[in-house]
Amino acid sequence: MHLFETKRDFLTSNEYNGRICGAYYFARETQKRGRKVGQAQVNRQRNVPYRKAEIIYKDWSGNYRRRRARKRKEYLARMTAAIILAIFLSLICFWTGAIYQWVQRDVLELLRDDSSMEQTESISDEVAEEQVASPEIIKNFLEINDFSRPGTKLEKVKSIFVHYTANPGTSAAQNRSYFSNLALTHETSASAHLIIGYDGEIVQCIPFDEQAYAVKTRNKDSISIECCYVSDDGSFTQETYDTLVHTLAWLIDKYDLTVNDILRHYDCGGKKCPIYYVEHEDAWERLLRDVAEI
Repeated sequence: MHLFETKRDFLTSNEYNGRICGAYYFARETQKRGRKVGQAQVNRQRNVPYRKAEIIYKDWSGNYRRRRARKRKEYLARMTAAIILAIFLSLICFWTGAIYQWVQRDVLELLRDDSSMEQTESISDEVAEEQVASPEIIKNFLEINDFSRPGTKLEKVKSIFVHYTANPGTSAAQNRSYFSNLALTHETSASAHLIIGYDGEIVQCIPFDEQAYAVKTRNKDSISIECCYVSDDGSFTQETYDTLVHTLAWLIDKYDLTVNDILRHYDCGGKKCPIYYVEHEDAWERLLRDVAEI
């Protein structure tokens, strides 16, 4: 027996089935679409915290970098200000020290000049009591420096040393300038209390109460006299010789010494100075006799 008795029933059955299938397909598609829409909504809801976190992180990281950049700029600005302030204070200290030293030097020079004047006055007062009159001395003291006038006090005068300049034809003024320039050239350390020119003039470079750089081992207790000359053999002109004899006689009388306390540079250290009186012992003995006779 056939399932469908008639054609109408068959068509009706097919139409029915088609409708059922269409409704089923529509329902299935609607369900799929609903699931997709729902999943999308769920995904959007799930992604909201991540997006918010991402936005918050971006804002935080951007602000953090900006804060670091600002702090770095502030640090650099403070360091720059500190360096400038340190340089400024250093300059102030330097110029203050320089001005102080300059003022102190002037004050010391004034005090030394006053003391020199007082010493000169005291010497002139004692001339009447001295047996030998003071020679005429041109006082032209060197400025205090480490190479020709150290400013160190002379402990006691025990000897008078005679030198020669070792530079023939130079005057007393020129040799005084040489001593003065040592403060700039730093070539060596050298000086003398007195310089006697080949015309007989006397220039005083160092006060008698200060040390000179003349005899290394005896600077602390001696006075030195440099003598200019023109002869190749190192002998002195008559004017230089006469002034030297008079000055030596005055100094040994002033410091209560004897002719035995008059020495050549050669006698302390072996340097051939003054060369003429090292090579001619008889001339040196005659000079000492001339001093003793005054």
